[in-house]
Amino acid sequence: MKLFPSGHATHPQWRMAAGLVLAQLRAQMALGDYAQSPTLGLLYITDHYSGEAQDILDHLGAELPEVTDWAGTVGVGISANNAEYFDEPALSVMLCELPSDQYRVFSGVAPLAGSEMAGFEAHTALVHADPETPDLPDLIGDLAVRTDTGYLFGGLSSGRAGSLQFAISGNGNIKGHGAAGGVFSGGLSGVVFGERVRVVSRVTQGCQPLGGGAGREREITKADGNVIFMLDGEPALDVLLAELAVSLDQPQEAIDAVRQTLVGLVDAGSDGVRRTGDLGADVVVRHIIGLDPTRRGIAVADQVEAGMRMSFCRRSAQAARADLMRICAEIREELEPEERTLETATAIAAGEADAAPHPARGIAGAIYVSCSGRGGPHFGAPGAELQIVRHALGDVPLVGFFAAGEIARHHLYGYTGVLTVFTTES
Repeated sequence: MKLFPSGHATHPQWRMAAGLVLAQLRAQMALGDYAQSPTLGLLYITDHYSGEAQDILDHLGAELPEVTDWAGTVGVGISANNAEYFDEPALSVMLCELPSDQYRVFSGVAPLAGSEMAGFEAHTALVHADPETPDLPDLIGDLAVRTDTGYLFGGLSSGRAGSLQFAISGNGNIKGHGAAGGVFSGGLSGVVFGERVRVVSRVTQGCQPLGGGAGREREITKADGNVIFMLDGEPALDVLLAELAVSLDQPQEAIDAVRQTLVGLVDAGSDGVRRTGDLGADVVVRHIIGLDPTRRGIAVADQVEAGMRMSFCRRSAQAARADLMRICAEIREELEPEERTLETATAIAAGEADAAPHPARGIAGAIYVSCSGRGGPHFGAPGAELQIVRHALGDVPLVGFFAAGEIARHHLYGYTGVLTVFTTES
């Protein structure tokens, strides 16, 4: 599999931005290391372009007639290789060259259970979702069950003017879309991939447990709904206050400390806080949304039950940077061959900003979905998050967006980053 052409641009006029993107795509497609016959396009736009979404999709489809399938969504920000665009008109595109029998575009009106999916075995899936969709966590879980691996990656649209998604297949409308031209709102959409499309994906939580390690993980021994009453047999509120070294006798100090604290939840037997102090892939981080001084309970933004484990944690720029670098290193390690040629070793070592994308890195393209609450400010400077990815992973084609919630495996996360790469191995 060759490198996926990608392009990104910002401009007050969408046609100018599209022209810049198309020029980048065509220049790359003329190079030997890049795919020359892509059929699947991934399109992400900022919400400044929401009103022109259909025009943008139509224009790109007309200019790139060989690309018959499109998927994507809108965000308050979008990402590209070494760049992020927040609160400005911009678009980011990546063109994927995949075997035609190894992927399918789907949407709420053309679901995986539809007739057009007959005979197709879904292995993994890129998912875009409307955050206003009822029972969204259940739908995500159900979709994960419909794939062989149970692995989803993606996120929730975050447009301030409302959600929209792109889904079009076979150089025409997906069956069931009616007169819609590939732009719609509501439900889930995306691309399911077959077994021969190999992806490697990791989640970065960007926070660390208080107390610095697995010793601070506790078992929930009594709970009701979203309220934790007992931790390791002790009143949950008392445990929290002791952990933070605050007292309700000084309410403002206690409130300020609690507002900076989150809980990491994990089912019994799953991958929780690791010995290294970072959170496992099964941990979901949720806000503390209330305290119950009478019953000594803690209300959290998720359903909990006895037997689950939890840890109090806190986000910081330092933790976010370290954890993002960690997942990039894990991806690189998984892709590196046991024996390297000189070309491969040179390409892998060249991770600086002036190093061009190279297929020897083993990455055809990447998708990065990060929380809209992260971005540059959380990492210290505009574009810093994507610069960390480029420095740690190497220069690879990349697109993505800043979401209202992130999807990985069968979980719906918040304040996380989900980095997924398509390998050159097929």
